[in-house]
Amino acid sequence: MRWFAVALIGIVGGALVGLGLVILVNSLDLFSPPLTIQSTAWIMATFAGIGLAIVNLWKSRWWRKVIASVSIILFALVGTVGVNAYYGLNKTVGSLFGVVVDKPIDIRPINTATADPTQPVYKTWKPPADMPKTGKQGTQVIPASNFPTVRPAGIYLPPAALVKNAPPLPLVIMMMGLPGNPDPQYIGGVLDGLAAKNNGLAPIVIVADQIGTQGDPACVDSTKYGKAGTYVTKDVVEWAKENLNILKDPKYWTMAGYSNGGACAFAYVAQSPELFGNLADISGDEYAGGETPEETTRDVFAGDKQAFEAAKPTSILRMFPGKYASVNAVFTVGGNDPGFLPGAERNAKAAEAAGMRTTYYVVPGAGHVVDGLDGGLRKAFDILYPELGLRAP
Repeated sequence: MRWFAVALIGIVGGALVGLGLVILVNSLDLFSPPLTIQSTAWIMATFAGIGLAIVNLWKSRWWRKVIASVSIILFALVGTVGVNAYYGLNKTVGSLFGVVVDKPIDIRPINTATADPTQPVYKTWKPPADMPKTGKQGTQVIPASNFPTVRPAGIYLPPAALVKNAPPLPLVIMMMGLPGNPDPQYIGGVLDGLAAKNNGLAPIVIVADQIGTQGDPACVDSTKYGKAGTYVTKDVVEWAKENLNILKDPKYWTMAGYSNGGACAFAYVAQSPELFGNLADISGDEYAGGETPEETTRDVFAGDKQAFEAAKPTSILRMFPGKYASVNAVFTVGGNDPGFLPGAERNAKAAEAAGMRTTYYVVPGAGHVVDGLDGGLRKAFDILYPELGLRAP
């Protein structure tokens, strides 16, 4: 009976430690978005198991000590996998720790005989019999001007890009969240589904790394992190022009992003509406560095609060009035994502007020996890496909 009481103390004590850790993390904004009920349950259960294992280390035989020691490690691993499975964004151990596994993709030479069509691609394209049913994904090192910690970009080539005499296709530059990886599997999966319904047509995608491996550059160039903004808006853009079989007209270009990447996408389109005719902001932060404004102001903007404010997308919009009529903007957010709903709606209203043709969509029942990402991407490209010439209006 005494052992059961001790075991119960270990279990309850461990669960309370886990709950306390969640409360601390959420109160200090150490993890964005805040830890959810589901992830809290996993953490509490993990620490409850660890607590039970710890009490077995005392006044027990050697073999029980060994089992308890191994169990602590196993409980920690199972808990980590459980939380990660709930979020659904890191499907390998490497991606969980921000490691990009090199998988070089074969980039076909640009077909110089083709040019930007006078008609939408869907009207002139006839898929050959040997066209693959799905696209191809891989990695590509894109040289950076001065962003030393940048990771290889992800690349998605749709089925129509994988055949002889492939047509020039629209370009999407996509950015993922923080923490996160430049992984093309999510947008690639969504576009494969759309390509299957549209004769293999989909945009060519570069999933660019706007974060690097040292922290959050907040979408801009800085002394501490390097030229993250220049990398995405200039280095990646120039590489795409020189190496990919893409349409050159900006009306066929889309800047897209999820979470942290969504904030960057909105800021980059606000800065350069003449370069990107379309915006897909998927569950985006209202602005970069919003979870840690003091740290971001110090590290990225050298303590200049005005510079921090000026870098917000809504501030940038006010600098270029009347410049956004050619931009199609889609803002999506999960219906079960209370931390991001207000900011997404405010950004959508600001974009509309600035002149963008704006759609604001709440993904039913989705949180700030893979359901919000996939649902948002599907909605965004369902809207943008006719604009990109990939489907009839």
